Amino acid sequence: MVDTTSEQTQVRDYPELSLLVIAPAGCGKTETLALRVEGLLSRQDVKSPQRILVTTFTNRARDNMRDRLSRYLTPHQMREAVTVCNFHGLSARIIQAHGNVVGVDPALWTMPQSDWVAQQCRARNLKSLSADVQSKISSVKRHGFSDEQVLAELERSGNEYAVGIERQRQSERRLTYDDLPRLAELILANDEVTRLYQRHFGAVIVDEFQDLTPQQLRIVQRIGYGRTTYAGDMAQGIYSFAGARPELVMGQLQAECSKTIEFAESFRSSPAVLKAVNSLSDMTGGQTLTAANPGSWPSDGFAGCINFTDTEEEARYITQFCAGILSQERAPRQRIGISARTKYRRRFVDQAIRNSGLQYSLWDEGVLDRSIAQKIRSMLREITLDKFRNADDPPEFVRQAAHLDEEQDPDERTALSNAIDWCVDLLRDNVTPDEVEKRIQIGDTDSLITQGGVHLLTGHAGKGQQFDWMIIVGLEEECLPNYHAVMAKSEVAIAEEARTFAVMLSRARHGVLVTSSDVVPDNYNPKRRKQRSRFLTNAAPTMMTGRQEIHDWLAAADWQAIAAK
Repeated sequence: MVDTTSEQTQVRDYPELSLLVIAPAGCGKTETLALRVEGLLSRQDVKSPQRILVTTFTNRARDNMRDRLSRYLTPHQMREAVTVCNFHGLSARIIQAHGNVVGVDPALWTMPQSDWVAQQCRARNLKSLSADVQSKISSVKRHGFSDEQVLAELERSGNEYAVGIERQRQSERRLTYDDLPRLAELILANDEVTRLYQRHFGAVIVDEFQDLTPQQLRIVQRIGYGRTTYAGDMAQGIYSFAGARPELVMGQLQAECSKTIEFAESFRSSPAVLKAVNSLSDMTGGQTLTAANPGSWPSDGFAGCINFTDTEEEARYITQFCAGILSQERAPRQRIGISARTKYRRRFVDQAIRNSGLQYSLWDEGVLDRSIAQKIRSMLREITLDKFRNADDPPEFVRQAAHLDEEQDPDERTALSNAIDWCVDLLRDNVTPDEVEKRIQIGDTDSLITQGGVHLLTGHAGKGQQFDWMIIVGLEEECLPNYHAVMAKSEVAIAEEARTFAVMLSRARHGVLVTSSDVVPDNYNPKRRKQRSRFLTNAAPTMMTGRQEIHDWLAAADWQAIAAK
């Protein structure tokens, strides 16, 4: 067991079932929710045969939650008293149990196995139109519409490709990932079914409430209104593209919950990193954070900001910075995350890192849960590139080789299906099964990639992760904040971009380096000039900006203490 903070104790011991927890990055949110579950069970606020429903947004977050819960609950309690699943998994379970309520017989309909809509767009060679088609279908299905209403809404939109794909889906009796919460909401509109779930689950726990779509919130509230603990952080709301509406959701949670408990201490980041994060709080709506045990951080940690003439100079400096940290004399086992708003902006650094000889991991591909990685490796050892090429239906060939149809758990099935799609894309590019296997990387139970070295990722991929050092590339207008937010001149869109930057900063433990470049080439102009990001107006004054000052800090730092921290 771990020592608990006063806020964690409050959450665990709060006697009512309705509770809102504001827990910024690094404040021990997952541990807190595990303690909350333990408290509900130990006080018998939830008694057998009722269970506690714990919802997450990703398989990795689900596995992390299960791991934390196992520290406080007995194996019997884990089996009989708690259900942990992500939202797609919860929706799939509701459909499998009660789909007949809305005319969907699970035995006759195909559950999601891959991103079928994206596949149909590729099959129709839609290219530039694909994103709009997928977005249109997704947005319509975020409402509790029947199949007939979905089709009618798409027809009114005038998007003939979306209409055609949806007609095909319905005729083939196929469900997509967007259909799962839609149908779950329709099923729970039946009061009799809802009462069954309300009796079955005595309390609900929601992790990362800021990522909820209004539809997901409606599902949760049908099951557990007034009996739900919501935990999250408005400053980490960066998924509006997936339908999340943090401001709307927060308003409803404040109306529902009888009490709010706020955390303000970070156990992850150094004081220097937190100063940079706090500089954005007016834009992000986040809490002002302080470091737990600030004296334990050598030299208070590190925060630097450098502007470069061009991306070549930027990439060279970043590579040297990483090599310096990972030298045998400093901290060779530490993890350095290099992140940008998009992988396209990060490409210059990626190439320099590849050519440097430094150990690196590319997070754009192959980061799998351990159980899924085992199944994919077994599959890859059974097939050859020739067998794949000669198969009548290559993707189906791989699905059969991976025994996808034998996977019964909806969460595992989804994760395995996504991993299969990744493999198929590589095999189509003539990457051998042996090479595909080498690209697999494993996330441990704490949602971390454990090997040292450099980790290349995007801002959204890094959410929920932590690194010893973070290098954030591309603090220019139209990159971070991105082009669409700048062109829209939307305060809401700019605020979300600020939150994306804050999330990237808050991944760092010891230190963070932020970079920008005066010239950033694109497909049309090899010497396109850029303005420094507006976010640096707030963040840069909290950081070291002189190269000599940064060099001196690195040279004088107590690297033995840093490596041991």
